[in-house]
Amino acid sequence: MCQYSAIDGMPTAWHNAHYMNLALSGASLVIVEATSVVPEGRITYKDLGLWDDNQANLMKEMLANIRQFANARFGIQLAHAGRKASTDLPWLGGASLSAQDEHGWQTVSASSLPFEGSYLPRALSKEEIQHIIQQFVESAKRAEYAGFDMIEIHAAHGYLLHQFLSPLSNNRQDEYGGSFENRSRLLIEIFHEVKKAISENIAIGVRISATDWIEGGWNLEESIQLAKYLETLQCDYINVSSGGLSGKQQIPVSPNYQVPLAEAIHKQTNMPVIAVGLITEPIQAEAIIATGQADFIAVGRGILFDPRWPWHAAAQLNHTIQVAPQYLRCAPHQFKNLFK
Repeated sequence: MCQYSAIDGMPTAWHNAHYMNLALSGASLVIVEATSVVPEGRITYKDLGLWDDNQANLMKEMLANIRQFANARFGIQLAHAGRKASTDLPWLGGASLSAQDEHGWQTVSASSLPFEGSYLPRALSKEEIQHIIQQFVESAKRAEYAGFDMIEIHAAHGYLLHQFLSPLSNNRQDEYGGSFENRSRLLIEIFHEVKKAISENIAIGVRISATDWIEGGWNLEESIQLAKYLETLQCDYINVSSGGLSGKQQIPVSPNYQVPLAEAIHKQTNMPVIAVGLITEPIQAEAIIATGQADFIAVGRGILFDPRWPWHAAAQLNHTIQVAPQYLRCAPHQFKNLFK
């Protein structure tokens, strides 16, 4: 859930307040927003980054401050926006910016195919691809230094790694395009190199869009195949979302609309699966877990709307939850035994 509030990729007072708030929510794990591994990989000029040590130092300080008061674990999502980079801030319209605009730059992608309404990206050379792999590795090392418990590689929502996966955005003729194996190669190489570079104590997962929701695009069958391969590489979990690659997508949006995608992958692997997407009610979330459709539930927009969502879930489901002692007095009388 990008906050578009960084300065030169560095966290600000906004991030300190925002992530402290989420850490005090009762959530067991807080995943820091999509954080770019290179400056040109940012969605906007105000995205978080982890391409230099100054950014890592500020993140380390932020986590240390939060952990004085909250016991939530912290993950970070490492990303590169590819052809969806170089846009204006969402609340200013989010338009694509050209390299000639004040806050814009030349975008890159698997192929020179633009996202709808965006400027033409430049296809990456093989040498540049190797550089991006190394940048993911270096950013992962900085994440470990900063104190994150988990690293999520973002290969969903039409960003760079998804652009390589989908035949709709990848028409390369080399070993990074064409077949399923070739289109998956960049993500697999990044995962493999990151896994080698960081401590075994840090969980590494991957977020995918399980389908493009377009005929001829990336699909659920390929996602299952990818998940099985990631499992052989000791991937710790897979976070199953969908869409984001094309404005032509036809998504049947409704509560739980992405859960069947997570369930299909869950049935075919032993790897823990996170389900997401319009899961807004505690009983709804609990039913997904209880029926074995997924192992974890991620709540994004819902917890921005209700920063005490896990408290309310504990009350509805009659489970105890740890809260900061400064807040204990606010527990409704009938639920005081649940708030510790």
